[in-house]
Amino acid sequence: MRRNKAFQTGCGTLALLAMAYAPTSIAGHAWSSYHWERSSNPFNLELGDNVDSSWDGHLLNASTDWSVSTVINTTVIAGTTRPRRCSLKTGNVQVCNLTYGNNGWLGIAGISISGGHITAGYVKLNDTYFNTATYNTPAWRQMVTCQEIGHTFGLGHQDENFSNANLNTCMDYTSNPESNQYPNQHDYDQLESIYAHLDSSTSGSDGGSTGCNPKSPKCNPASVPAGWGRLVSKHGPQEVFELDLGGGNKIITHVTWTLEHADNHRH
Repeated sequence: MRRNKAFQTGCGTLALLAMAYAPTSIAGHAWSSYHWERSSNPFNLELGDNVDSSWDGHLLNASTDWSVSTVINTTVIAGTTRPRRCSLKTGNVQVCNLTYGNNGWLGIAGISISGGHITAGYVKLNDTYFNTATYNTPAWRQMVTCQEIGHTFGLGHQDENFSNANLNTCMDYTSNPESNQYPNQHDYDQLESIYAHLDSSTSGSDGGSTGCNPKSPKCNPASVPAGWGRLVSKHGPQEVFELDLGGGNKIITHVTWTLEHADNHRH
């Protein structure tokens, strides 16, 4: 059931969620053609909870908000990986937080690809920066959680121009996330487009297999650019890397850098 309100993490009041989007949003914002394999809609996708209490509310909010979609239903379950490694697990998305260090990134979304289908995903949230005054706010935490999880479905960004007005979606570039904490109708419409056709089998939590063994070190690249493979896309503080494992298997990593890191590495 679609909900029109979303909880503001950390307070007891409800904030009305704006669903209209501005004309600056792009017509389609799929992250390439990647999607989870499934034989019916909505399909179930489990989000493994490897986060501490400071993130639990944001993860639950993001799960509830993305489940408004008519094609994806997410459920938060107990995590099955250690936050430091945050390893890929077949058929679900593992969500982790930790002080990952002064490496320049706020959040990471990674997906395992086999023959064009997503077979596993992970999200890392870097407390090294979220513990600082700039990013330790409910709005920053909720936006990045929502956005990184959205990437694991195959969604890209609606808009990548920081000078444009906020589109009231977490899939929008911004330096002020106050109104960009949740999905909007355009995100749900894009998901319906991505998952319009059905597959003969499933790779989500309903079942299925992966062409990349999650126990292999290659399937769990280190949290440094060298382990992410080659840079294939760069837009401000957002970069996408691709690690080709051969045989149609890849690891795609979306990195959200801090604003400071992006400013220092413009070229």
